[in-house]
Amino acid sequence: MNFTTLEFVLFFPLVLALYRLLPPRWRWAELLAASYCFYGIFNPWTMPLLAGTTLLTWFSARKIAAADRPRAKKAWLALAGAACLGCLGVFKYGSFAVGSVSFLLTGEWRSLSLLLPVGISFYTFQTLSYVIDVYRGNFPCEEHLGYYALFISFFPQLVAGPIERPGNLLPQLHTLKNPTSEQLAQGGWRMARGYFKKLVLADCLAPIVDAVYGMKTPGGPLILLGTIGFGMQIYFDFSAYSDIAIGAAGLLGVRLMENFDHPYRADSLREFWRRWHISLTGWFTDYLYIPLGGSRCGVLRRWRNLLVVFLASGLWHGAAWHFVLWGAFHGLAMVAEDMARRLGLRLPRPLARGLTLAAVVWGWVLFRAQDAAQALAFWAGMFTGWTPAGLLEAVQLPGVLFLARLVLALAVYRLLPERWPEERPDGAAMGLFYMVLLTAVAWTGLAVSGQQSAFLYFQF
Repeated sequence: MNFTTLEFVLFFPLVLALYRLLPPRWRWAELLAASYCFYGIFNPWTMPLLAGTTLLTWFSARKIAAADRPRAKKAWLALAGAACLGCLGVFKYGSFAVGSVSFLLTGEWRSLSLLLPVGISFYTFQTLSYVIDVYRGNFPCEEHLGYYALFISFFPQLVAGPIERPGNLLPQLHTLKNPTSEQLAQGGWRMARGYFKKLVLADCLAPIVDAVYGMKTPGGPLILLGTIGFGMQIYFDFSAYSDIAIGAAGLLGVRLMENFDHPYRADSLREFWRRWHISLTGWFTDYLYIPLGGSRCGVLRRWRNLLVVFLASGLWHGAAWHFVLWGAFHGLAMVAEDMARRLGLRLPRPLARGLTLAAVVWGWVLFRAQDAAQALAFWAGMFTGWTPAGLLEAVQLPGVLFLARLVLALAVYRLLPERWPEERPDGAAMGLFYMVLLTAVAWTGLAVSGQQSAFLYFQF
């Protein structure tokens, strides 16, 4: 189920109502049923995969906690890891692997046709973090299968994160309470703000981006227009999902971690990745970068670790060579940045921020392209077409009316506070009012147009 569908407007208020009516000891069961309904209502075949992954990792973690010998603990950890990554590998990378092998052997790309279960990358990493934390002794084994199943499938963040850690979410699920007045205010306002970012800003930019990246040989001004537009689109789209997820969980009295912190204000790539998709960056840091040695080893090994992490991040985002190139680009850029830092090179903050933003936008070409060939062609094409005719074409594509609407929407967005003021005595009522108002406008628009707008990260 998508947050922007008409089905959700019927589903979520019903979940909230039942949550308030049920005794606290049964709320976990209601949220678990709601989560599986949310996930499988349109694709029931994905539910056994989610349930099987949940059951296997819960059982493996119990065995790890009960084992006396380190070898046995490692064996159960390996079993859980192989099963989770195996499912992810088959469904997400099976077609890519077959196609790559076929191309190397025959020169033709012949791949399998596999349907990717929505959210598999997110809940796979969430299950792995739990098993690894139990193995390391960082978190006790969860004995109750129901609470653990809810931790994996909690519907606000199931499909596109944030990727929660067991230490944050599981204890809250054990003590589900009525939301406070502040949680109602902040949750309602956060959802409303998320819907505004998605339906007014991200979806407004999508047609322009799609038009540019649907062209064969656009000039540099058009490529720059489309890529800057995509940088804005993916931020508003993905951070909107996180806002709606955090807000929806808040209305249920649950606090999810923040996933974005103004990433385009970063003055280095290292800071950018601390602000962008924070839950994924933290996951790779704790479960890949640090085990490889992190920054506590020699310089060359540190650079190797950075490259490995970003190549893995590229593959996590998609089974295609342009995602691998995107990961390699950021890995090499991080190495270059670390090298400059070690040489004592320092830039004024405005210049550092501008160069960081330029590097991120340059990388978005690889991310948004249809394939590696288009990405490289767009990189080369970025330096062509800088003529009055090319500039005029870039202005004419969106049109003056579109640009005016976009500027107005951005101005309204800038005026919206990130949080509803806590000192307002009517905070809860006003937060819920704005949630209902803006989501009603959004869903009315969807009902009239008959279109559904999926979030970009659903494909990952």
